[in-house]
Amino acid sequence: MGISRPRTFRDVALIFLGAAAMHFTTSFLGPFSEHPGSIIVNTQVGSDYVADVPNVVPPPRHDSPHVADHPVAKQQPDPAPPRGREQNVIKPVTDVPAVVDIAYTIPETTIVQHAPGWTVFKNLYMMNGTMFIVTSRPKSFPDIVFITSTGLPAENTPENIAARVPTSEDMAFLTPQEARDIWGGDVEKLEQNRLWAVPGNTFIINEPSQFLTHYYHFCAEWLFGAWAFWQGAFNAVVDPASAARTSAPPVHRAIFANADARGWRDGPGFNSYIFRAAFPALTVETLDDWDDRIIATSNPDAPRRAWHFDTVLLSDRSAAFKGSICGSQTQRIAAEATEHMRKLGQLTKLWWEPVRRGVLRFAGVDERTLDLGVKADAVMSARGRVKGIGAGAADSTKATSGLSDKDIVITYISRQSARRHLLDDDHAALVQALEDMVKKHGWELNVVQAERLSKEQQLQIAAKTTILLGVHGNGLTHLIMMPVTPVSTVIEIFYPKGFAHDYHWTSMALGMRHFAIWNDTYYTHPNEPGVDYPEGFQGTEIPVYAPTVVQVIEERIAGLHPV
Repeated sequence: MGISRPRTFRDVALIFLGAAAMHFTTSFLGPFSEHPGSIIVNTQVGSDYVADVPNVVPPPRHDSPHVADHPVAKQQPDPAPPRGREQNVIKPVTDVPAVVDIAYTIPETTIVQHAPGWTVFKNLYMMNGTMFIVTSRPKSFPDIVFITSTGLPAENTPENIAARVPTSEDMAFLTPQEARDIWGGDVEKLEQNRLWAVPGNTFIINEPSQFLTHYYHFCAEWLFGAWAFWQGAFNAVVDPASAARTSAPPVHRAIFANADARGWRDGPGFNSYIFRAAFPALTVETLDDWDDRIIATSNPDAPRRAWHFDTVLLSDRSAAFKGSICGSQTQRIAAEATEHMRKLGQLTKLWWEPVRRGVLRFAGVDERTLDLGVKADAVMSARGRVKGIGAGAADSTKATSGLSDKDIVITYISRQSARRHLLDDDHAALVQALEDMVKKHGWELNVVQAERLSKEQQLQIAAKTTILLGVHGNGLTHLIMMPVTPVSTVIEIFYPKGFAHDYHWTSMALGMRHFAIWNDTYYTHPNEPGVDYPEGFQGTEIPVYAPTVVQVIEERIAGLHPV
């Protein structure tokens, strides 16, 4: 093997002369020399969208700032999101290289997909705590108020809402030339760009621990939305025959930019359990790690340098609330992610299954139980293709649910030892009515006090549950681990006149039916009550009329109230 020698100025000059000669030759002879076997390499790095699907974003209200005197642009976004603006369709940019050598090139930032609070970027930069978008077409990007925020905890006051509006210190735009002026190496000295690569796929979560420490808000809202958006952004496929697998790219790291090591973990421990089980190779960084990255790129006496993130899903709770679906309709940040992808037709029916199955396999759930939803769907699909079903078959449980009687599992999560629970007599009457019902039909009943069971025991029960019921509370989050069958249902008991979107929205997003119970009255889509928290909502005297609950369950299993 020869010994390499350093390049001299003469070597560099010859390289440039050779490249110029090749460019002249191909430019002059190119039109005459093309043939069907030609290999054409397009090395252009553009901005805007890179997906090969339509991308719909609201037009922004900013121009490119100039940063000749400072690395952070002086752009100031509007204090509130634009109202009543039409969306425009940006034509996708194609033929963008999958990998760019950032040593000598500063690739422009592109958006793969965007919805309020959810954005998948290619080539995003961070220096001194500011996210930078490098682009020659800043007007093709959404206003940053729909992308990010200052990351402060949310309070429902005008002052706090204003304090969470992002500025150029949170996200700024650079032209390619401005980026080269800041981070580019000296070509004459053969210097590389001052960019340090963070390769692979990264989730950056720009919200404080305020909601992340809650099982529902972390798993059934943030993770639920992040996985939906990631799957949809790459038009991922999940095959029913192998529903644990997805064609979406793997996720390599998650960065909780505003939460410390305890700031994304809930008290019972389900957040970390589910996150680690679903993504066993994932690297997690938290506030201290993000601060390390900020400090490393903030020394005013050192040459300016930045982190280059290859592919990023940036999520932001405050930005999601700027969207009409979350902000005005559901108050669920995941709704912006899932509804956007459904409108594009890029969210497969089984999109959640890879996460669900990863967690349940880790918890020791057997393959037959994991397949309950897929098998029930297959039975119903086959039955729909068969003509002339007899009356007896049409009346059976399997004819309406795709499940046999022994696979119908009713799980009642009792909160009698918690601060929000049923009247004691009503609880006892409900348990007795449920026991009588399952005995009559040959179904299974689980009356669960979650705090007395291990995580594995709770997840194993959820994995086979057909009907999940209980008073409004955190235990109903286990609905995300239920099999989605034609009759899967969540029954949520409220103090009369009370209602919240939490489990109602998540149930419907998974394709399940949700019922709200006010004592002896039930409500379901499209006749849900309005959100309200009356006196008694959090109390210990919540009434329920057991025959109404039994009626809802029996009618649902019989095929009434279809989704």
